[in-house]
Amino acid sequence: MIELFGTLGPACADREIIAEMLKQGMHGMRLNLSHGSLENSGKMLEEYRAAQEMCGITAELLIDMQGPELRVNKPSEPLEMKRGDRIMLSCSDRGIIIPECLMHVLETGDAVLIDDGVIELAVLSVQQECAEAEVVRGGILKDRKSIKAVNKDVYGPVFTETDYENIRNAGRYGVTAVMQPFVRNGEDLKEVRRILTDNGCGNLRIFAKIESREGMRNLESIIPEADMIVIARGDLGNDMPLWDLPAAQKYIGEKCLQADVPFLVVTQMLASMVSSPVPTRAEVSDIFRAVTEGASALMVTNETAAGKYPAEVIRYLHQTAESAEAWMQGSFSVLQDQPAIF
Repeated sequence: MIELFGTLGPACADREIIAEMLKQGMHGMRLNLSHGSLENSGKMLEEYRAAQEMCGITAELLIDMQGPELRVNKPSEPLEMKRGDRIMLSCSDRGIIIPECLMHVLETGDAVLIDDGVIELAVLSVQQECAEAEVVRGGILKDRKSIKAVNKDVYGPVFTETDYENIRNAGRYGVTAVMQPFVRNGEDLKEVRRILTDNGCGNLRIFAKIESREGMRNLESIIPEADMIVIARGDLGNDMPLWDLPAAQKYIGEKCLQADVPFLVVTQMLASMVSSPVPTRAEVSDIFRAVTEGASALMVTNETAAGKYPAEVIRYLHQTAESAEAWMQGSFSVLQDQPAIF
């Protein structure tokens, strides 16, 4: 059976909505802690627990850690960035504040991606503590969004101080698994496992997110240390030409199957359903393909956290996964007469 995960957020922070998602086949929820803490998410988690009680279902709670991913620390208010705008990047108090380790490797001509590539900058010049960049692809910049310089493998520590705090509180909030971002090698996961054990959380599953070519190159050391490999197509797609991403997904999946370790596929599985009650044909085909290629789990993110139709998202995710499983078992035929259902 395929595990299906939604993501907690404002759009589904209600026990009635979550209960309907559970009834539609959801097995658990991801809580994105890149911008906050378990304690700050207390109200949403209360609704999640209440929904489980309403349904008589015990569901998983996955916390997505801050980890080594680099993030923008300002602006405090959303900033509209338009193509052609000149932007100052610095690690002090000028313009957009970026991590010091990234500032020190920037060079003229570098491409910088923000918010999973939604925004793209081109570095025009670099000084000791700042750099000037031009907006190539614009968007709305918000605080704590991801930032990456293309072809520069620069990361922070495996755990941030906030990550440590969340792990210390994990038992109190019913956490069942940790999603570790930007896993680079097996040593990263050994350190995560040690930290979990030292804080009384050694029983938590570790979901290792593969989000770079470095992680792909070191899969053989990562896979034995993980309970689940996550093919995180957002940042992974920022680290290679986008047309190579399907091959990367296929490669990671096959490596997991060879090692008999489960893998999860995530990112834009039903992205159109953020605003539409019905997915695209390409999206359901993507889900079907992931299941038939051996995925043990699927996850949606903004579709349930910020979208208009969170329960419908889970319904389409579940029904498409079921259709794929039926096909694999030889019990489904597209030649059968069936009514169209939307």
